[in-house]
Amino acid sequence: MSAPLFVSVEWLNEHYTEENVQVLDARMLPPGQEAFRDITAEYLAGHLPNAAFFNIEALSDHTSPYPHMMPRAETFAVVMRELGVSSDKHLVVYDEGNLFSAPRAWWMLRAFGVEQVSLLAGGLEAWRSAGLPLATGLVTLPEAEFEAKFDASQVKRLTDVLLISHEGSAQIVDARAANRFNAEVDEPRPGLRRGHIPGSRNLPWNQLVEQGQLKPEAELRTLFARAGVDIDQPVVASCGSGVTAAVVILALTALGVRNVALYDGSWGEWGSRDDLPIAP
Repeated sequence: MSAPLFVSVEWLNEHYTEENVQVLDARMLPPGQEAFRDITAEYLAGHLPNAAFFNIEALSDHTSPYPHMMPRAETFAVVMRELGVSSDKHLVVYDEGNLFSAPRAWWMLRAFGVEQVSLLAGGLEAWRSAGLPLATGLVTLPEAEFEAKFDASQVKRLTDVLLISHEGSAQIVDARAANRFNAEVDEPRPGLRRGHIPGSRNLPWNQLVEQGQLKPEAELRTLFARAGVDIDQPVVASCGSGVTAAVVILALTALGVRNVALYDGSWGEWGSRDDLPIAP
């Protein structure tokens, strides 16, 4: 039986001590905030009890010049085992409460074969607002069993997206803010050109989100339609570095859409290349 996309703080509090339930903290900082915030220190200062830190930055492929690229399955499995995360449990992931990064953790876990993954509706903010307990310090759990089976159909590479952009064989949905998509402002990461992938459509990720969870399905359908996206046709989600593109995938999954993939390089790769076409 598959897990629901979201669980409430009430549900999690009720089921917290069950052996099959495990909680992961997937907070991360938007680009540019690293100069004045330390997300690891914030995690250590307060997190859900026994919630291991699913550090998206650390779990990226550091042999790649591009941010947040998917690691090898073997590498991911080793880190999960060392964190004490079990692939056969019902994993519940959360972030600060803005639904910014937890969807990336949800997507990564599913892409590596975990069958039961849910997001905590409202994240840390909702848990704290409910007056539920927090813990401090590092979480150390016994090593767990984690088997990673990478589903390559979940990811598109640059050559795939270049062909899709040229042929129109799928819809590229860019989750960046409209002013970035429309080349009106510089990218938050230095060295990237302005603009977007030719033929792509823009649907900023935060338009899909309300109080740390997805907007109602009827609103989601309207938003995709307004952005010119036919949800009955294949979709490739993109963004700045492959993180908020997962919010688009989450929303499409909530609508029952299955023919969806994520361009892992996203604008961090495309915008850094002088040999690729760009639309303003």
